[in-house]
Amino acid sequence: MERNADGLERRPLVGMGVLVMRGQKVLLGKRLGAHGEGYYAAPGGHVEFGESLAETARREVREECGLEIEDIRLLSVGTYMWGDDQHYVDVDVVCQAPNGEPRNLEPHNCAGWAWYDLDNLPEPLFIVTEVMVKALRSGQVMPDLNLIYRQPKVAP
Repeated sequence: MERNADGLERRPLVGMGVLVMRGQKVLLGKRLGAHGEGYYAAPGGHVEFGESLAETARREVREECGLEIEDIRLLSVGTYMWGDDQHYVDVDVVCQAPNGEPRNLEPHNCAGWAWYDLDNLPEPLFIVTEVMVKALRSGQVMPDLNLIYRQPKVAP
């Protein structure tokens, strides 16, 4: 059993990506100041203690871009690592945001939000977002249970 510097057992965190759709467009923002800086990503964050997955999705989208979402559905599940020190298990969802325009409510974490055509996405994509888009297209939630997705902490 691996331990951190404080002697505590190292465990992965539980994250969530929220693929917010409007028709064939998807909401993405360029990440700042955290793992994945410089990559385009869907809204998302950590699942809070005592929170349902739908509550997490609504909270994260509201906090990051001020939109209300509906029709929340499971999209993908994955295991991700950034370097040797950040390990996440993500439960990702897809939803609709039929009204309003996104606002950048966390400018220290995101350069700004925009709607992109699903067939013309910006690059580079955050690995979680890339997997979510593949799941949306394929209909497969987690095609390989042995896979750990890895991505550099900062975009090239």
